[in-house]
Amino acid sequence: MLDIRLEDPAIAGQTLQQQLHQGLVDAILEGRLPSHEPLPSTRDLASALKVSRNTVVLVYQRLLDDGYLTAVWRRGHFVNEQYIRQQLRLSVDTRTASLFTKERDPDLWRRHLQFRPTEARNIVKPANWRDFPYPFIYGQVSPDKTTISRWRDSMRLAGSLAHSQSWVGDQVDMDDPQLLEQIITRILPHRGLRAHPEQLLITIGAQNALFLVGQLLAGRGRTVGVEDPGYVDARNIFASTGADICPLPIDSEGLANSPVLSKCDMVYTTPSHQCPTSVTMSLDRRLQLVERARKDDFILVEDDYEHELNYLGHQRAALKSYDNSGHIIYIGSLTKLMFPGLRIGYILADSELIKELRALRRLNYRHPSAQDQRAMALFIGEGHLDSHLRRTRDRLSEKWQLMQNEISRQLPELNVTPTTGGSAVWVKLPDNIDAWAVHREAAKRGVLVEPGDVHYCDPDRAPRDRLRLGFAVIERDQIAPGITQLRNAIMAVVAENRKGTAAQ
Repeated sequence: MLDIRLEDPAIAGQTLQQQLHQGLVDAILEGRLPSHEPLPSTRDLASALKVSRNTVVLVYQRLLDDGYLTAVWRRGHFVNEQYIRQQLRLSVDTRTASLFTKERDPDLWRRHLQFRPTEARNIVKPANWRDFPYPFIYGQVSPDKTTISRWRDSMRLAGSLAHSQSWVGDQVDMDDPQLLEQIITRILPHRGLRAHPEQLLITIGAQNALFLVGQLLAGRGRTVGVEDPGYVDARNIFASTGADICPLPIDSEGLANSPVLSKCDMVYTTPSHQCPTSVTMSLDRRLQLVERARKDDFILVEDDYEHELNYLGHQRAALKSYDNSGHIIYIGSLTKLMFPGLRIGYILADSELIKELRALRRLNYRHPSAQDQRAMALFIGEGHLDSHLRRTRDRLSEKWQLMQNEISRQLPELNVTPTTGGSAVWVKLPDNIDAWAVHREAAKRGVLVEPGDVHYCDPDRAPRDRLRLGFAVIERDQIAPGITQLRNAIMAVVAENRKGTAAQ
């Protein structure tokens, strides 16, 4: 009998039919099924695996359709030997590599690499963050079962014959017109923006949008201003082009209207929630920056992530909404607050720039998945994205208030940056306590926190006493005990510091 084990579909992530199909394909391709012997009958296999006979019948029929099996009258199902031989002919003998005298050159990439992205300072997040009982980690989301179900329905509809013409062919450099229409009519108006289709470009997430913009507008001989502290990956993207990076000060209103702006060819800013402090830029500051961009002739790149997450007061109109000179490039994400792994973003800019960005994107990857674009258009059109954002906003608003209350109650000595929303809290530890020491001590107690020094441009002058506490994925009832454990970790670091001082 076949050695196939089926698991609970809820655990395996596959239906019994899918598991049986994969198990049989593996057995066929690995040669575990002799071609001269019939497979077990559908009745016998169903009985042995304790599944419905109909499940086995459907799997056998699918394997027949795909050419893995052949049916012989009154004898049963056999492995299609001719098909398997075709598969095995694809194997390649790589032993010819040993014919050459020299094998691996240890200095090969040292000579040829012009740039090493691995040497850039990056935020490091453990892959096992889900194992922490108190994950105060930024950039992840809690699964929303309703949204997952509705996205699955949208993907299924997008994959139907009625919509297949939108994605089966090579779209060259074009975007899904339905998605562009949904962005123009349903997304941009909430930000005070209007646009025509030729002013929009779909990207593989907002970060890919930054990369495309950097490739066109940064580079050697150009100066790019970035917020300090600021978004690490944006800084690394612009630096990778060879541009000079100019740190720009921030204050309680976000990016400061400082004289150094005039030295920049391009300026990157996060006005809705400054990364990493989460402060929201005031209207006066927005107007000042729009005027500075026009007057000093620099390009202003507006990364409008978390636009929806203000819990106090009204949502602010985007910087781009005040732009009448074309100096502002607006970058948004459709999936950051839904499924960060889905990666669908967009750029809104003058049509002349979009034309060039579209040509550059074509050289990179032509266009994002056309099926994903159509699914997102359907998802937005049916109101599912609006519903998801409302639920997310309600959940995070409660957590935001709870974070404020618990930190104030249990850790009043922490200096918390005041915000009107977001999904993280930016804090300064007391008495110059080292954030990395707290990070290590907290991890022993099941608490995951993020030291903030990586967000600063100059690693030698970066403060070592900053922490970012994300609260999107931690369960609401785990916030209070998580802050308690964080307090215990801080106290342990303080005690260790005093012990070291006394020893000296």
